[in-house]
Amino acid sequence: MGLNRRDFFRTAGVAGITLLALDTLGAEKEKDSDVEFRGILYDSTLCVGCQTCETICAETNGLPAPIGELKPGVLRKTDENHRTVVNCYKTTKGELFIKTQCMHCNEPACAAACLTQAMCKTKEGPVTWNGDKCMGCRYCMVSCPFDVPKFEYHSSNPKIQKCTMCYDKIIKGGIPACAENCPAEAIKFGTRRELITEARKRIVEGKDVYVDEIYGEHTAGGTGFLYLSSVPFNELGLNTKLQNESYPELSKGFLFSVPSVFVLLPPLLLGIYEATKKKKNDKTEENE
Repeated sequence: MGLNRRDFFRTAGVAGITLLALDTLGAEKEKDSDVEFRGILYDSTLCVGCQTCETICAETNGLPAPIGELKPGVLRKTDENHRTVVNCYKTTKGELFIKTQCMHCNEPACAAACLTQAMCKTKEGPVTWNGDKCMGCRYCMVSCPFDVPKFEYHSSNPKIQKCTMCYDKIIKGGIPACAENCPAEAIKFGTRRELITEARKRIVEGKDVYVDEIYGEHTAGGTGFLYLSSVPFNELGLNTKLQNESYPELSKGFLFSVPSVFVLLPPLLLGIYEATKKKKNDKTEENE
């Protein structure tokens, strides 16, 4: 199932145009700099472990209902069937609950590693996955410092599963299902700036309640999902050893120094993928 000359040169043309597009990336980033990312503030001091966020997430996305008991020592992780999970930890202040899901990084490593831009940071804030662009390389899974994207290994038509912050609802003026349905109001949706302001206000007003830190404000370059806690975040299973600099930032110097062939590789692969997919579909139609 090879490429004909026309498909090959069309692919090469797309790759060539990408070089010109690189010169405008800085300008586009500056142009969009006034767009405020949306995000979520999760206050673990308010969470009662009811798992409503898990249940409504499953219902909203057509996934299996949550499973597993909420008790210390039983660690539940997100997987291809569960985009968010709540766990219970024994801490210095007793048993506390914590919700985990995609962190929706400001500069996501998964999107930077994706060769075809299937994983994308939207201007609204959520990090989403586009199955039509995905090659199945799973670099997004390897690169994520939070171990979030999950692959449907047992599916005949596998997808990458992860929380999208209910992006389809956000672009219609709605809010994420978990934030909309949390009975304890532990999950608050808003612009990232508003959420950080609210988090600092809670810390000041409840100085005997909260640790003086917002997890995600600077972690991994900043995330769209922010946490408040009454105990050190490592007691709730959050990785406190991650750097503050974004992970894609580490590769910028390297990318600007490599030969053009490596810069051209992602769009070239996408072009080949699209061309071969088209030929496969045409062949299927002919057989039918």
